[in-house]
Amino acid sequence: MKMSDIVARYIINMLDEKDGNAEIQRNELASLLGCVPSQINYVISSRFTPEQGYIVESRRGGGGYIRITRITTDRRIAIMHIVNSIGSSISSTAAETILDNMAQRSMIDTYEKVLIMSALSDKAYKDVPQEIRDTLRAAIMKNMLATLVLLQA
Repeated sequence: MKMSDIVARYIINMLDEKDGNAEIQRNELASLLGCVPSQINYVISSRFTPEQGYIVESRRGGGGYIRITRITTDRRIAIMHIVNSIGSSISSTAAETILDNMAQRSMIDTYEKVLIMSALSDKAYKDVPQEIRDTLRAAIMKNMLATLVLLQA
């Protein structure tokens, strides 16, 4: 397992144990996990974003901390927030990461995740010219997620 996965898993466990709120001392966490403090920064900036359902606050200085809060919102609103954050193109890997996060947060179930991922996989686009695959994938992903929201209404 990669160090970034270990750091992310540790933070997620902290969030789970503390009802979606975790306060982290960057240097202490780096020392505990045996990595450099910049690795903690990287994981937080790449895996704990508003698009993934987190608010990150930090205070610098001797008593500084990083506070991560899991956003708890209505499922439909959260899905539409993700739809709006996707942009005009998305890779298969990025789509899978978003779907994994959505499943982890119970925004979609395993069946929905697998079904959507099958429609977004590189295998599904093998006959589509490379230069438009990610654009097509983004449009399809947005449409599928928006349809989930409509089905819940």
